[in-house]
Amino acid sequence: MDKLKIFGGFFALLSVILGAIAAHKLKEFLSEDSLKSFETGVKYMMYHGLAMIIISNSNIQSKNNLLLIFSVGIVLFSFSIFLLSTQSITKINFSFLGPITPIGGLTLIIGWIIFIINSLKI
Repeated sequence: MDKLKIFGGFFALLSVILGAIAAHKLKEFLSEDSLKSFETGVKYMMYHGLAMIIISNSNIQSKNNLLLIFSVGIVLFSFSIFLLSTQSITKINFSFLGPITPIGGLTLIIGWIIFIINSLKI
């Protein structure tokens, strides 16, 4: 069982579902800025889900590390954006998550650095 491919497929699927919800339902309730933020979370989830699928077919050494790092990065980055951008709907103050988003972005960057380093070893 290829966990990297499964997680990548799950994140890609979830990004399509959330993107459709944003395009067809959330646009009625969110400001333009909040909708753009939500869509950014969707895009990054898709990009990294597809990257996980592609990496699963490579022969680099640190696939398990990349699975963990990209998964954590997606959750911290995209899901914090989803919660922050939908505060007006949920009426829950998620502002404490503001610092989490850049940590998630940094985690994704670290994942790419690990990918590049390991690709140089092939």
